[in-house]
Amino acid sequence: MTQLPGLLDTEAIRKDFPVLDRTVHDGKRIVYLDNAATSQKPNQVLDVLNDYYVRHNANVHRGVHVLAEEATALYEGARDKVAAFVNAPSRDEVVFTKNASESLNLVANMLGWADEPYRVDDRTEIVITEMEHHSNIVPWQLLAQRTGAKLKWFGLTDDGRLDLSNIEEVITERTKVVSFVLVSNILGTVNPVETIVRRAQEVGALVVVDASQAAPHMPLDVQALQADFVAFTGHKMCGPTGIGVLWGRQELLEDLPPFLGGGEMIETVSMHSSTYAPAPHKFEAGTPPIAQAIGLGAAVDYLASIGMERIAAHEHALTEYAVARLQEVPSLRIIGPTTAEDRGAAISFTLGDIHPHDVGQVLDEQGIAVRVGHHCARPVCLRYGIPATTRASFYLYSTPAEVDALVEGLEHVRNFFG
Repeated sequence: MTQLPGLLDTEAIRKDFPVLDRTVHDGKRIVYLDNAATSQKPNQVLDVLNDYYVRHNANVHRGVHVLAEEATALYEGARDKVAAFVNAPSRDEVVFTKNASESLNLVANMLGWADEPYRVDDRTEIVITEMEHHSNIVPWQLLAQRTGAKLKWFGLTDDGRLDLSNIEEVITERTKVVSFVLVSNILGTVNPVETIVRRAQEVGALVVVDASQAAPHMPLDVQALQADFVAFTGHKMCGPTGIGVLWGRQELLEDLPPFLGGGEMIETVSMHSSTYAPAPHKFEAGTPPIAQAIGLGAAVDYLASIGMERIAAHEHALTEYAVARLQEVPSLRIIGPTTAEDRGAAISFTLGDIHPHDVGQVLDEQGIAVRVGHHCARPVCLRYGIPATTRASFYLYSTPAEVDALVEGLEHVRNFFG
């Protein structure tokens, strides 16, 4: 077995994830390399979810009976855990949403409806990048269409990094908001946050960071980022689906208008007008994703017990090994950085003229789960002149043996297609 420095005790960790013991296709042990799409869930999270539904299930807030008080304590306790996990100055800066997409849409809509000095209108510009997930492109396109604002973006270099050579021409005095991904879900690139934030602050623009591929894999400190908003999702970090997070600076959440209206987000309602509850409840209309938030709190506990620095070191060592091994495969082309420096644990590639969907299907027959397609980042595929890619993505339970299985599987793919 290949031994790499910095690896976690994956043998022990994998015992926490029952699905990793599954066999598929006539007894083949599953090799799960689709973690950028969603992670697997440990028993520690599954047990908490089951316990909530068995012993504490009730709607949160306002209820005076025992179950309601217990559910509320668990739900709000999860907010405390997430706030600590990202080093938020205040728990009230943590807004629960259903996913990162909703978090980003929430920000875009708030800025479209806001008063000065935050309002986006036809005198202003919005800046994104060519490597964004569709969830950080489409909301800004919609906002630009609705308000008349101009949408601009940073392009990509040939090696899969942001081209910031014209940063002063892209981010200008007219820029109202700059929104970009911290770690690319398709390229694996870790972006230079400090450089972008510094320029945005020079012109007084708000900064939105999509941390969906960062929060599960590395320490995330919202204060150190110096962003105004940070979005991420629970299902990629050992938590349930249906729960996302928007962190926002307290003064912004207090000043900006709500996106959704309904129960729980109000203070008073009459037939003529309404007043709103303080943040974060102002942005959490209706019955929230209670069980999902509690599950996310359990996931945060699990990741913290291992240590995000240790998880990052494990994935760095594994990614370095994977990049080297994949480059041994004839006709394989990595789309994105070809070194482990400044990149995350998602590696996209093409394999000669074999369509990625065919690659993925043959790998699946061997029990190897990867992702194929444009990964909700079609502009990246257009930039590099490819229809799609195959993507292998690793997590804290991934092993060098699984990298080896992937490489052997790709040799089988090459032989299968001649």
